[in-house]
Amino acid sequence: MKDLVNKLKKTQADSKPRKFKQSWDLTINLKGIDLKKPENRFKFDFMLPEGRGRDLKVCVIADSLAAEAKGQADLIITKNEIEPLGRDRKKLKKLAREYDWFFGEATLMSQIGKSLGVVLGTRGRMPRPVPPKVSITPFIGRARKSTMIVLKESPVLHTPVGSEGMEPEKVARNTEAVYKAVTEKLPKGRNSVKSVFIKLTMGRPVKLEVA
Repeated sequence: MKDLVNKLKKTQADSKPRKFKQSWDLTINLKGIDLKKPENRFKFDFMLPEGRGRDLKVCVIADSLAAEAKGQADLIITKNEIEPLGRDRKKLKKLAREYDWFFGEATLMSQIGKSLGVVLGTRGRMPRPVPPKVSITPFIGRARKSTMIVLKESPVLHTPVGSEGMEPEKVARNTEAVYKAVTEKLPKGRNSVKSVFIKLTMGRPVKLEVA
């Protein structure tokens, strides 16, 4: 993308100080794509080459994997805590806001869906299943560097590609990697892209020139 690093530097320099670390948010507007066709819709996790630039919070709901997850996950919910948590909607909604990624041991997914699905599912926080005899370490490590890319009803994708304070070159590499991953999944590739913008959370969108 032409002059991407320079645009990131200028945007960051012009940004007003905030009381929180802003995200770099990428928007890709699409054209000529029929989203009524299931094959044109997608949802996938993408590991950013330079990471997110901030600490993402990971919650693990586990039984046999709880011991391994200890010290790696930010929060561990045990099998016996699932149903009580499901009855405490206020607490569950707070967890859905505070944690970026949720993982659930595969043998518990039925119980998780029944007790927690109504809240977590509607907020895009339904736990990703992890087989009970597989190491959870790589799942957590990957999640801390990943972003979710979703294309459903609207021909617009929004996804974070970094955080304020990251070197512009790193944000640029993340941006270009996401753009490449998205265009590879589009039916007409880059010809399906109408426009691309990047912005800080509270900043103005900056249009990017794409080839």
